[in-house]
Amino acid sequence: MFPSFFMAHGAPTLVLEHHPYTQFLRILGAQIPKPEGIVLVSAHWESPRQLISGASQLETLHDFFGFPQELYEITYPAVGNIVLSLQIQKLLASEGITCSIDDSRGLDHGAWTLLSLLLPQADTPVVTLSLNPRLVPEEQYRIGKALMHLRQQGILIIGSGGTVHNPGLLSWDSKDAEDWAIEFDQWVAERIHIWDLEALFDYEHRAPFAAKAVPTKEHFAPLFISMGAADRMRKATLLHQQYQLGTLSLSCWMFS
Repeated sequence: MFPSFFMAHGAPTLVLEHHPYTQFLRILGAQIPKPEGIVLVSAHWESPRQLISGASQLETLHDFFGFPQELYEITYPAVGNIVLSLQIQKLLASEGITCSIDDSRGLDHGAWTLLSLLLPQADTPVVTLSLNPRLVPEEQYRIGKALMHLRQQGILIIGSGGTVHNPGLLSWDSKDAEDWAIEFDQWVAERIHIWDLEALFDYEHRAPFAAKAVPTKEHFAPLFISMGAADRMRKATLLHQQYQLGTLSLSCWMFS
């Protein structure tokens, strides 16, 4: 059975960077068995209604501005899988989660930057799911739990976001992580390791510096979906952790 992952996608320039995290992602992609398909939830596809990509060819979306021209020339020519999309729709509907197929959505930078590093050949079908950041953590977890059986079919489930993600508090000249960012991540890691859902679901009130680390919920929410997809065994492993620009957490969690 494939594990599920929660991965930080950092800034769009991640795909151009060379440091321990990008090296880790390349090695991870080479080490894991080739999946039958990928289901990815990105912080950058927000929708009040649950949507599932259904396009046969997924356009590379350059959903950012002010970055090097080289970044806008990168494409990740992933194909979709409508059979998998329809299966996901059925699984979610069986849990009472209203959803529909979007046959035009492409890959935003929360998806293609990670996939370019993990699976640069782009030879694995990809289906992406939208995210509603207004849902409470319990509801996000329930979405992931509905997808759990896909892992038995060789489907790789990835939540793409970040634990500490506050663009307004980036330290452009800093090489060291801010203490408050580390403290928040340590609190989250301790609760994930023991699968303390009660505390994690209430992180806004219990976690130190939660308001600074998670000023908006879209980057943190995919964590709960990835965990929900591993609800049966509830085993968590932190594979990588580092920081950029003082506060931007680049971590990768594996759930099995």
